[in-house]
Amino acid sequence: MQEGGVRETERWEGYVDWRNRPATKGRHGGMVAASFVLVAEVLENLAFLANASNLVTYLMNSMHYSPSQSATTVTNFMGTAFLLALLGGFLSDAVCTTYVVYLTSASVEFMGLVILMIQARSPSLMPPGCAKVAGAAPCEPVSGSKKAILFVGLYATALGIGGIKGSLPSHGAEQFDERTPQGRKGRSTFFNYFVFCLSCGALVAVTFAVWVEDNKGWQWGFGISTIAILLSIPVFAAGSRFYRSKVPTGSPLVTIAKVLLAAALAPCRGGAPSASNGAVIDRAPSPMGNTELKEYCKTGEACAAADEATEPSQELSVLNRAVQCQPRHRALACTVQEVEDVKIVLMVLPIFLATIMLNCCLAQLTTFSVEQATTMDTRLGGLKVPAASLPVFPVTFVILLAPIYDHLIIPFARRATGTEMGITHLQRIGTGLVLSIVAMAVAAVVEVKRKNVATNAGMIDSRAPLPITFFWIAFQYLFLGSADLFTLAGLLEFFFSEAPPRMRSLATSLSWASLALGHYLSSVLVTIVNSATGRGGHRPWLEGASLNHYHLERFYWLMCALSAINYLFFLVLAIRYKYRNAGVIKG
Repeated sequence: MQEGGVRETERWEGYVDWRNRPATKGRHGGMVAASFVLVAEVLENLAFLANASNLVTYLMNSMHYSPSQSATTVTNFMGTAFLLALLGGFLSDAVCTTYVVYLTSASVEFMGLVILMIQARSPSLMPPGCAKVAGAAPCEPVSGSKKAILFVGLYATALGIGGIKGSLPSHGAEQFDERTPQGRKGRSTFFNYFVFCLSCGALVAVTFAVWVEDNKGWQWGFGISTIAILLSIPVFAAGSRFYRSKVPTGSPLVTIAKVLLAAALAPCRGGAPSASNGAVIDRAPSPMGNTELKEYCKTGEACAAADEATEPSQELSVLNRAVQCQPRHRALACTVQEVEDVKIVLMVLPIFLATIMLNCCLAQLTTFSVEQATTMDTRLGGLKVPAASLPVFPVTFVILLAPIYDHLIIPFARRATGTEMGITHLQRIGTGLVLSIVAMAVAAVVEVKRKNVATNAGMIDSRAPLPITFFWIAFQYLFLGSADLFTLAGLLEFFFSEAPPRMRSLATSLSWASLALGHYLSSVLVTIVNSATGRGGHRPWLEGASLNHYHLERFYWLMCALSAINYLFFLVLAIRYKYRNAGVIKG
């Protein structure tokens, strides 16, 4: 009995190992387990960005799409990939572990990349070749069965990417014990280094892989991606014996629907007394308000209280009807914890919506910014730099800044503010939003300069590189890359730490869903802007024989104004938001 009791206390409650056996403390979880996830992320993001960063060039040169068609296709592809992260997160919470979801998704992405690689190396599966010179007949874009092969490969890849994005960050984060200060600090470090590793994969993608695509052929570029995602599978699996995985607890969507229906339909005559044990849910303006690094739950009393019924909080008090009133049907009976879980989800959704505009700005890095660079002088000494390698500037900056942020800035901020976090999640996100505003203003100014050079040199209709260095474009990449560092890591940790344990993978996927909606919004804005500015016989801002005929600078100024309005919306939300405390305060 005693031996069994000891064995029971050594288990991670609610977690299993890769063979679905109970996970044990000291053997499963921790930074060693998370390190395998970080290495797998390097390879996974290399496979993804090796194509995504240069895909617009492939569609224009090999598939003969127009610049606008190419930009729209790329934003739709990336938007779909990131939106499918919600599916990966849902499956991880409701059906199977994050471990299984990752391995399955990586296999699907591998199959999609194989299809694209076969098409790129088979002339019979490509559109007819043509000469892109002034006065020549327009090139015929890909169509029919060839177009079908292209899109099957692209969206099979997108499905795999979505599953990976929805499971891998959560799998790494759940290796840490959030009930201890060391576990919370380890989890914060993991998210910072997750963005670091993401950038390491991106660095190889936008340098070596892009050079291969432009100089050796796209079949080799797709081959690099295929090998990278294939290697990520054994690398990830190598950490199997160290992993602990959260046991799926059923669909979080069912819980949300049940609470909302119960609150809406419950007959409440004068209010029914709620079950209470004197404990109230604690929320605060900032997470973990002091540097004493107290544990969320002490052994015994507090942790037991957290599992018992508590009084519902006063935020979104209309939902309290779900527990304070008699349910209309016994299937709609809710616990206080279920109501509080749904409240948390509803409170983080406005923050999620406020980050979509930032990701709309980031979408320009893989579309119009690349097209701008293709018109400029990309020589660096005797080396010609591919336009799609421009993200090397923000990626390198992120790689340098991430360790400095984690090991120098955060410890200093903790001492200066007297808080465990030092810099809150919402402060990080807000910093990213401000940087995106600056980036769009810089992009507009640079585009004005680029067009002035084209006009003064008499090269408006020329396809030759303009006499202006591509380093001018690096400024907008630098600001947007910095914005991505602050926002993505902040969002991932914010959603994971704030979300209820049974909904964490789905909530963390909101970070990628924001990227998806940002890319979709970019496509919608291009369509709306062209429709609005093309009235009355005027030429739309984003149409013309070449990019030199576009009014891209006006589009960037519009993005800058929209981003500023969005920041004000976020500021109101951030000031009013109260963080969830994972414990309870005894009444």
